[in-house]
Amino acid sequence: MSASSAGLQRLEAWFAANGWRAFDFQREVWSAYRAGESGLVHSATGSGKTLAAFPGALAEWMDEAEGSGEASAPPLTVLWITPMRALAADTAQSLQRAVDGLGLAWTVGLRTGDTSGAERAKQARRLPSTLVTTPESLSLMLSQADARQKLSALRLVVVDEWHELLGSKRGVQVELALARLRRWNPALRTWGLSATLGNLEEALERLTGASPAPASRIVHGISDKRVAIDTLIPPGIDRFPWAGHLGLAMLEPVIEAIESARSTLVFTNVRSAAEMWYQAILEARPEWAGLVGLHHGSLDTDVRRWVEQGLKEGRLKAVVATSSLDLGVDFSPVERVLQIGSAKGVARLLQRAGRSGHAPGEVSRATCVPSHALEFVEAAAARRAAIAGRIEARQPLDRPLDLLTQHLVTIAAGEGFDEAEMKAEVRSARAFRDLTEAEWRWALDFVTRGGEALKAYPEYCKVALDEDGRYRVKDAAIARRHRMSIGTIVSDAAVNVCYLRGKRLGHVEESFIARLSPGDAFIFAGQLLELVRVENMTAYVRAGKPGSAVIPRWDGGRCPLSSEVSQGMRELLQLHVEGREDEPEMRAVKRLLGLQQAWSRVPRANELLVEQVQTREGHHAFFYPFEGRQVHMGLSALFAHRIARGRAASFSLSFTDYGFELVSREAFELLPLLKGGLFSTENLLPDMLASLNAVELSKRQFREIARVAGLVFQGYPGQPKTNRQVQATSGLIYEVFARWDPDNPLLGQAEREVLERQLEFSRLAEALRRMAATPVVLRRTHKPTPFAFPIMVGRFREKLTSEKLADRVRRMQLEFDRAAPPEDEAAALQQELFS
Repeated sequence: MSASSAGLQRLEAWFAANGWRAFDFQREVWSAYRAGESGLVHSATGSGKTLAAFPGALAEWMDEAEGSGEASAPPLTVLWITPMRALAADTAQSLQRAVDGLGLAWTVGLRTGDTSGAERAKQARRLPSTLVTTPESLSLMLSQADARQKLSALRLVVVDEWHELLGSKRGVQVELALARLRRWNPALRTWGLSATLGNLEEALERLTGASPAPASRIVHGISDKRVAIDTLIPPGIDRFPWAGHLGLAMLEPVIEAIESARSTLVFTNVRSAAEMWYQAILEARPEWAGLVGLHHGSLDTDVRRWVEQGLKEGRLKAVVATSSLDLGVDFSPVERVLQIGSAKGVARLLQRAGRSGHAPGEVSRATCVPSHALEFVEAAAARRAAIAGRIEARQPLDRPLDLLTQHLVTIAAGEGFDEAEMKAEVRSARAFRDLTEAEWRWALDFVTRGGEALKAYPEYCKVALDEDGRYRVKDAAIARRHRMSIGTIVSDAAVNVCYLRGKRLGHVEESFIARLSPGDAFIFAGQLLELVRVENMTAYVRAGKPGSAVIPRWDGGRCPLSSEVSQGMRELLQLHVEGREDEPEMRAVKRLLGLQQAWSRVPRANELLVEQVQTREGHHAFFYPFEGRQVHMGLSALFAHRIARGRAASFSLSFTDYGFELVSREAFELLPLLKGGLFSTENLLPDMLASLNAVELSKRQFREIARVAGLVFQGYPGQPKTNRQVQATSGLIYEVFARWDPDNPLLGQAEREVLERQLEFSRLAEALRRMAATPVVLRRTHKPTPFAFPIMVGRFREKLTSEKLADRVRRMQLEFDRAAPPEDEAAALQQELFS
């Protein structure tokens, strides 16, 4: 089809009528789509990726309609997959504007968990020409008997924010769904959209499927979009940092930053921090009531929609949010983004920065607000990596068998499947390209008989071989329960939070509510609430009275420090040692680093600093690999195990993103251990499993696997099972498998997921290799150093209330300050050591 087709000419005319000019990368995607190609568009946030992926299908249809005279709305032609509901609604509006602007009869619809019953019934009769949906809703559609009829006319599938799905089971869920759609329509074209991704070739392969893959390409869009990243730096920084100690001390600078912009997004990494900052901002500026919003995934849908609409219309001065607003929603009025605490990754920081200046030619601006002193170094490292284009890769998953079994039941609940055809289809998904015959046989046996351990229980025999040789779910109750459980997102059981008169505020995790008693006050949805009673997984509340209150804490939410930021921190410390750093953040912590050098050492990029000190608590060893909290958690357990193996000793462990601590009542010599293979990767896996309570960790991870594989039912709408019930059931099944079916692949999968998700085992192994090849600088110090201080505080945090912790830290700071040399003496000593 020539570039001068009538459809493309109408596209260009519509762009011109709006005062736009199509970018070259948009035209490239239109042409590639018309040529039958699939691909991945990698372009900056707010640079027009939506209008690269969608118009090609419209132009193709316009040409065909002109030739045939057919102008009525076509059947479902474009399927748009998005990872978030908020993004789905915004995307649907953008696609509708394009359809209306071109004067087409196409219809655009939404299908997510928020879709009303009336809309679902309408879609059951006829799907729109373009449907925006989520991975879970797409799988639910595949579980219907008429799925082939409704979906086989598809020409284009767009996967938005592909980087957000890649590296998770939701991404594999999309791969399996695409494999099915391609079998129904081999000419289907698939396009992914991403703004922040390091491993583009691998991402494209996952999107387009295993060989033989269709013709595909990576289209690079706008990469020079201006992003301004800076840091709020207070007048003074304590010598001894500890996690979160700056915290709300940065409130006034944050408020000044909000005042300087028309509209600001204030991002936190966890929901509890969002609640705290929202409350603090309103207490400091009560006149902003109604002008400041709160947005996170636990709030009621209506609350989130009100905030999103207020941002779009420019009615809100600021919104405090979590990752619930990270992705693709167009909030054009937003001028500035504040990141409370470290973003922990380059991609996350760029993604959040892109929420401001969300239009071609605009500048995106992000300001980091460190929550403790060493986060100033993190902020500078993330900015340097962003400027250099060092963006994290997303590591895809291979062969998650729990998801495979779920998918087999999904298809069997729909039109059913032939074994040979289904096996080939599954293997056409890149995630299952290397699926072995034994794994396939096990998965099929698992869904038909429940596997070796559960074959006696009819509820686990979900799929049966029909007389026509196809596997189907014959029991309507099993199919209904399966459809309610489709998906891979597993969290703690949710307890609804409602006022006594019935208004719903959102939900919190059961484990939090279980710690409260009637009359206790807590802050949620930006309001002070008093718990009245808990009934049927609903916490009834009323307005609370001023006084002490707790903020809910949600499981998860800790963002791991990325390897790119870790590497950047080591490089900046090296530049500091050489006196060559020029970042304002490094100047802000210069006094602290000078004291660290005076008491011990600031490590160079190619050094590993290890400190030993004795206190009233015992003998401490501090290691500073700067590899992130999860890696340090594994390393500390591993080192404690290896040290204790040679001599009787018990250790207390503590870890942060920067280092970890081993504490023992008994003295131990580190130097022989460092020379004796402490950093060895030999027998690493057995040592790791022996160093941790691997069975208990695997049991916890198995709960998620059991839920995805359909072994545990979480209850009917309005009647969910409690977290204790789900845990008990999954724990019982784990014990049955361990005793009667020890080779069950799901047990091995639980162990692998613990190692990779909770301990980042691959990165841990690489860190060990680096440490083994790195000169070790061992220092004995008279007091814990500035680097050691936050690690110790992390250990105290587990034992003390927040008030007692603050008192303890203040005493330690005063004690250490008295022990510190005068600043001029420290500077002279630093100069002497540097020279």
